[in-house]
Amino acid sequence: MSRLNNIRRMVTPEGDEDKVGERSEYSVKIIIATHKKYEMPLDAMYMPLQVGAEGKIDANGKPLDFGYAKDNTGDNISILNPSFCELTGLYWAWKNLTADYIGLVHYRRHFSLINKSGFQNVLSYDQLNPYLGKIKIFVPQKRKYYIESLYSHYAHTHYAIHLDETRKIILEKYPDYIKNYDKVLKQTYGYMFNMMIMDRSLLNDYCSWLFGILFDLQKKMNQQELSSFQGRFYGRVSEIIFNVWIDKKLQSGEISKEEIKEIPCIHMERINWWKKGAAFLEAKFLGRKYEGSF
Repeated sequence: MSRLNNIRRMVTPEGDEDKVGERSEYSVKIIIATHKKYEMPLDAMYMPLQVGAEGKIDANGKPLDFGYAKDNTGDNISILNPSFCELTGLYWAWKNLTADYIGLVHYRRHFSLINKSGFQNVLSYDQLNPYLGKIKIFVPQKRKYYIESLYSHYAHTHYAIHLDETRKIILEKYPDYIKNYDKVLKQTYGYMFNMMIMDRSLLNDYCSWLFGILFDLQKKMNQQELSSFQGRFYGRVSEIIFNVWIDKKLQSGEISKEEIKEIPCIHMERINWWKKGAAFLEAKFLGRKYEGSF
């Protein structure tokens, strides 16, 4: 059982157990990965985190400062941000925060139980609280590709060698995960964006596994041959293998389906779906790699 099971049980009226259930005294800290000043949720469980802070300076030659916590403090890999993206924030949270639940969202992408855009609809602690202690992993709703598997979509939009080399590393370091890897890469859906809120003990397990793989992958890859956009592949590979890790935990019985909850993801900026759809089809049928976000 998790160390988080030391909880306060509230007395509830008879018959209301399913409505209220166990209320927790868990601490939650969700970092908001950002590289710029932006509107932020006001709920105290959120911590804006300037990612890629190492070496960034403003017009006056001083360290770039938005007034947020920075990922180049404490134990960190901030210098890797150009290729690891928001994962430098995840690493920082893993190494430097002590909350019972730790999570990651993006400045322009948040969880919302209401599933309506707008900062007033961002997930709050009061909404999350009833689930704490029962749910161990909160994830965004599955993203579905329909006509693509996770592997084929990545191979069309980026470079398959990243996933092929990742498979070799998993086979060598974590051979008991290889069947899960092969299964997940054939799926047409997955939990994406590197977004999650997770029981601290599970986060430690996941991050130890994830960064062990990515640091080995880093030794094999030559990023100088890639554009700056395509060079951000470590963050993209992690989106996919997060699903591998979850699949293995479910298979082994370390977590159950009832301990994972999907929460809708809302976007704070308009998505150009026509441009995104066109790029998706061009990648699949014309071999044109992505060279920008949408």
